[in-house]
Amino acid sequence: MKVRRYRALPALLLLLLASGPPTGRAQEPEPPSFSDEVSVGWVMVPVIVRSGAGYARNLDKEDFRLLVDGRPARIEEFERRSDAPASLLVLQDLSGSMANAGKLETSREAVRFFLDRTLPGDEFAIATFAGGDISAEVPFTSDLGALREAADAWTAWGTTALHDAVAWMPEVSLAGRNPKRFALLITDGVDNASKITPEQARDIVRQAQLPTYVLGLGAGNPYELSLEGKKVYRYADVLSLLAATTGGRYFAISGPEDLKTALTTIAEDVRQQYVLGFATGEGPSRFRTLRVEVKGKERRTVVFRRGYQGTPPAAGG
Repeated sequence: MKVRRYRALPALLLLLLASGPPTGRAQEPEPPSFSDEVSVGWVMVPVIVRSGAGYARNLDKEDFRLLVDGRPARIEEFERRSDAPASLLVLQDLSGSMANAGKLETSREAVRFFLDRTLPGDEFAIATFAGGDISAEVPFTSDLGALREAADAWTAWGTTALHDAVAWMPEVSLAGRNPKRFALLITDGVDNASKITPEQARDIVRQAQLPTYVLGLGAGNPYELSLEGKKVYRYADVLSLLAATTGGRYFAISGPEDLKTALTTIAEDVRQQYVLGFATGEGPSRFRTLRVEVKGKERRTVVFRRGYQGTPPAAGG
């Protein structure tokens, strides 16, 4: 049976949108911080390493170098099994614009793709947004029937508060049990109702250790310019930046072949992730930059999250 939990706005957004000064001009809201609600005591860093046209599959902990604010940190936990279970949160746009061009059926195909390829221990959650409502339709579960039922029942309606919904993803993802976890945002990129900015939403997700992959349905290529040098697809920029800063990827979907390529790539990325972990200790809580290097002379592409909000690595790190 499908489980529904409705919320108008997550607690973090309510804090952000709290009343401003009683008189005079309203102040700009401070960028929200996920650490206001969650204290980071253990940092997990998913890493994808590509070599040539494939993945570097047989690296050991000693092959990695992890830097926090430019200083080496000791890697205390290391995971590299391709069959390690994953926790996937699907955030689905159900706003009115998704009723066009078969976007909802494309979305269902994406969900079915991952459900058809589950491994022991995998779990999934589905959240949706439309008309100002954000809901966790199915909390994390391995009940594939409930997940399929939820996707089959989707209908498009209302306005789009994309950035508000994106900012809520970390709260839902906290229930995921696996070190390998990621979010899949499926949207056409339109936003006409959010109460926070794309930058604020992106900052929350970046701080929350949640790699986010984005399927932009008809959202286009973020790098395409008009003859006048202006962006052709203004929404694609926002989606692409969200994916890049969290350690995920953005995919422009305009047809079945784009979808097939994107889903296959995402599945391979997740299964081929290395996960590096370290404990944090005492000190001021602030945003700290992360860098992951892979030793050796071979040229590789390394994808990782760019930072975390919290205290510095524990002594001895």
